[in-house]
This record gives sequence, structure tokens and C-alpha cells, in this order.
Amino acid sequence: MEQKDLIKELGEIRLLMEKSSKFVSISGLSGVFIGCYALLGTSLGYYMTTSPDTATESLHLAVPSIFLIVAILTLMLSLLTGWIMARRKAKKNKQSIWNITSKSLLFAVSIPLIAGGFLALILFFQGYYPLIAGMLLIFYGLALAAGSIYTFSEVKWLGILEISLGLMALCLPDQGLMLWGLGFGVLHIIYGFIVYKKYES
Repeated sequence: MEQKDLIKELGEIRLLMEKSSKFVSISGLSGVFIGCYALLGTSLGYYMTTSPDTATESLHLAVPSIFLIVAILTLMLSLLTGWIMARRKAKKNKQSIWNITSKSLLFAVSIPLIAGGFLALILFFQGYYPLIAGMLLIFYGLALAAGSIYTFSEVKWLGILEISLGLMALCLPDQGLMLWGLGFGVLHIIYGFIVYKKYES
């Protein structure tokens, strides 16, 4: 066997090993949908904070609770969409969505996400509302960075950008909602299109 053929075969073996150790059932289109959900939630949040209807004291006091409900609904819808589309992609590729790699990915992302979720709730109940958007972006970015070793490399860069926006949101708390929409909305849509074009089209 010639050296060129040997190098080629070694490269193919390495590629197969990388694919087997990566969770590649994440759908790029799910990222686009999740980004759209986040933009809708951001638009609703912006309307609630700027509408003359919230000028009354009772409605103004209710805004944080409405924000929390919108955020939870957005999260649940995003998780459901991601799971359904990942399952569909795995089925199309004749792969299992629940395997050693997906379990490792879930464990890696769950620790920062759970910690960030509890911290956000603590900040919410203590009334530190301007800090919540930045903290959510940072912990979400940390979760993506931690889980990126088990999936597409683009996830790592998305995580780094989310962390950067989170730090910016903490420095500019008045712009937290806008930066939250940029991170969870616009960046997700861009990421989704990149993954779709690179791995699925």
C-alpha cells in the first residue's frame, strides 16, 4: 500500500471516529425557529416596557411576572422544537437520539443551565431585574462552550458570543432586553442557517 493511500485511509478512519463521538442530530433549522421565538418574546417584552398601558402602577408591578411567564414559555417551546427536530433528523439518518454521546452532551450543558436558571430566579425574587438578561446569556454561553466538544464546532463560537453579549449586558443593564434578543434571537438564527447550509443542505 502506498503512503498516499495509507494517509487517505487514516484520514477517513479519523473522520468516522469524530462523527461517532459527536452528536450530529442537532437541526440547524431548529436554531432558526428558536431564534424567532426569542425575537417574538423580545418584541413582547419591549412592548410591555414601552406601552402607555403599563404606565399605571398595578400593570407596571405586573410586568416582571409577565416577563417571567414569557421567558418560561419561550424556553419550553424552544426545548420542544429542538427535541422534535433532532429526533426527526436522527430518524432520517437512521441514528438513535439517545446514546452515550447525547447523554454526555446533556450532562455537560445541564450543569451551567441549571445553575444559571436558579441564579436568575434568585435575582428575580430579590428584584435585581436588570442583571437577569446578562446572567442568562453568560450561563447559556458557558453551557454551549461546555457541550461543544460533543457536537458541531460552531456551537463553541456561538457560546463565546453569548458570553460576550452577557458581559456587555451586565455593563449596560438598560440595554439588557435588546442584547438578550440579539443573543438568543439573531445569533441563533445565524447559527441555525450556518449549520443547515454546512451539514444538512
